[in-house]
Amino acid sequence: MEFVRLLLLFLHLLGMAILVGMFLLSRRAPAGAPLNVGWLHGAALQLVTGLAMQLLAPLTDQDYNQVKLGIKLLVLIAIGGLALTYVIRRVPAPNWLPPTLAGLVVVNVGLAVFWT
Repeated sequence: MEFVRLLLLFLHLLGMAILVGMFLLSRRAPAGAPLNVGWLHGAALQLVTGLAMQLLAPLTDQDYNQVKLGIKLLVLIAIGGLALTYVIRRVPAPNWLPPTLAGLVVVNVGLAVFWT
């Protein structure tokens, strides 16, 4: 069961890396480009793997802080909601959107690392 937990953690971190990569990719995109669908893929991967780790916690003898996970979920929903809004509409992403999404990703990483 430890292997499954580590695999989920690995995939969860890959989801975070996808989100960081999407920010870097959006910095190179020309003005008026639509938001890349990768934002949704990264957020979905983080959501699915995070929930799976939480649901498997009793089997892996892990004890997670429920309040921290709830706040991290809210931040992830904000990331996914903003990304979904602009990906579905296929309108040019405003200049403030990629830095805002990246800031939310950094907040989520900070919560994960510094809130014990």
